[in-house]
Amino acid sequence: MSPRPSTVARQILVLQVLVVLAVVAGAVALADADARRGQIDSARDRALAVAVSVADTPQVRRALGTPVPSTAIQPFAERVRRDSRTDFVVVMSLSRIRYSHPDPSLIGGRFIGDLGGAPQGREFTQEYTGTLGRSMRAVVPVRSADDSRVVALVSVGITMERIQDALTDRLPTIGLAAAVVLGVGLLGAWLISRRLRRQTHGLGEQEITRMYEYYDAVLHAVREGLLLVDTEGRVQLVNEEAERLLGLDATCLARPLADVGLPESLTRAVLAVDAGADEIHLVDDAVLVVNSAPARWQGREVGTVVTLRDHTEIQAVAGELDTVRGLAESLRSQNHEAANRLHTVVSLVEMGRSAEALDFATEELAVAQLLTDRVVGSVSDPVVSALLLGKTAQAAERGVALRLSEDTEVTGMLVDQRDAVTILGNLVDNALDAVGEARARVVEVAVTGTEQGLHVRVSDSGPGLAPEFAEQVFERGWSTKTADGPVGRGLGLALVVQAVRKYGGHIEVGTSGLGGAEFDVRIGSVG
Repeated sequence: MSPRPSTVARQILVLQVLVVLAVVAGAVALADADARRGQIDSARDRALAVAVSVADTPQVRRALGTPVPSTAIQPFAERVRRDSRTDFVVVMSLSRIRYSHPDPSLIGGRFIGDLGGAPQGREFTQEYTGTLGRSMRAVVPVRSADDSRVVALVSVGITMERIQDALTDRLPTIGLAAAVVLGVGLLGAWLISRRLRRQTHGLGEQEITRMYEYYDAVLHAVREGLLLVDTEGRVQLVNEEAERLLGLDATCLARPLADVGLPESLTRAVLAVDAGADEIHLVDDAVLVVNSAPARWQGREVGTVVTLRDHTEIQAVAGELDTVRGLAESLRSQNHEAANRLHTVVSLVEMGRSAEALDFATEELAVAQLLTDRVVGSVSDPVVSALLLGKTAQAAERGVALRLSEDTEVTGMLVDQRDAVTILGNLVDNALDAVGEARARVVEVAVTGTEQGLHVRVSDSGPGLAPEFAEQVFERGWSTKTADGPVGRGLGLALVVQAVRKYGGHIEVGTSGLGGAEFDVRIGSVG
C-alpha cells in the first residue's frame, strides 16, 4: 500500500518555512552589508574630523617652524591618536617626510599612499594598505597662520581590523533581531498551516483535485436540481438543473437565499428547521417536488441540501389521466345503469304493461338527452363538453348535484384544450371534494369561452375557505386534505395557477352564493 501523500497544509508549511528562512537570511545579509558600510562611513568621517582638528591646532603650526618639528609634534599626535581611538596620526611635510608615527622608527621616512588634492588645499579620503595594514585614511592640508598657503599635511587613519571589531560588536544585535523575526515567521507559518489543515480536512492536493473533479462531474451529471445553503442562509452551491428550474444564474452564489428572487413559501421551506419531505411548490411555470435535509460534516451541521424535481409534465399528464379515468368510470356506471333500466323495460313488456314500459323508457331518455343537448348546445368544444358530462355523471354517483349555469356558453377557445381540462377539471374535482360532507351537496359551474378569452367560475356549498387561507391557497400546491401519495396532495390548484399564469390571466377565491368557496378564473377578454 502506497504511503499517503503529504497534506496541502504540510506542503504550505514547508514552503512558508523556506520563504521565511530565505527572507531572514537575506535580511541578515543586507543588515550586515549596511552595518559594514555604516562602519566604514563612520570611520571615514571620524578620521577626517580628527585630521581637520589636528591641522587647525596652533601647536602643530608652531612646531612646524622649529628646526626639529617631530620633537613637539610626535607626543601631541600620539595623545590625539589615543584620545580619538584612531590607529595613526601622521603629520608630514609637503615632501611626504613624516614628523609623527605610531612607530617612532618610521619618523623621518616617507609617507606611503595617495595625497589626492591635499597639497592643493583640498581634503582627501581613501582606503589604502600602508605600513599598519589596510586602513581608511584622511589627508588634509595644514595652512599657514595667514591661511595663504599649505605648509604641511596631516593624515589620520583607522585600520580595517578596528572597523571589523566594531562591526563584530553589532552582530549580536543583528543576530537577536534575526532570531526574533525568524521565530515570529515560523510561528505564523505554523498557525497558518494549522488553520489550513482544519479547512482542508488534512487532505493532499491530489485528493482535493480528485474530489473536485468528482464533485464537478456529479454536480453536472445529476438530473435533479441541487441547492446548498449554508448555516447563514447564503447560497453556496447550485447546479445547472437547479438554475433552470428556479430561474437562477451564477450571480446567486454567496447571496442570501431570501434575495435571489424565489417564492417566499419555497424560501421558508428551505430555511425551516423541520422541513418536510416531498413538498410541492410552484415556481414560475413549474411544479416542483422539494426535499431538504441538513448537511453535516463530522457531526457538525454545515448547511442545508435541497433537491428539486420537476413534476410539471408528469402531474399534467396525471391530471388528464384522472379525467379520462373518471370518464371511463362514468361510462361503466352509465352502462350498468342502462342495463338495469333495460331490464326494467323488458320486464314491464313481459308483464304485458307495454304502456308503462314505453313511458318509463321515454322519460329516462328525455332526462339523459336533455342534459346532453344542453351541454353540447352550450359548449362547442368537444373536449370540454365531454369533461362536463363526465363530471356530471361522476357527481351524480357521489350524490352531488352538479349544475351548469344558464350563462354557460363556449363558442371558441383561447387556451389549449389540455390547459382548459387542467383548469376546469381540477376546480370541479376540488369542489366535489369540498361538498363531500356537506348537508346540501351542490356544485355550480359557469364557463364562458371565446377566441379572445376564457372565464370559469366554480362554486360549491361546502365549508368554504377561512380568510387566512385566501392567499396561501395560491402560494404553492396547497390542500386541506392530508397527504396520501408519494408527493402529497395539493397539486390540483398548483396546476391551475400554472396554467392561468401561462396565459397572463388571474384567479381569485371568495365566498359563493351557495355558502362555500368560489373560484373565479379570467383569461383574456370575455364578453
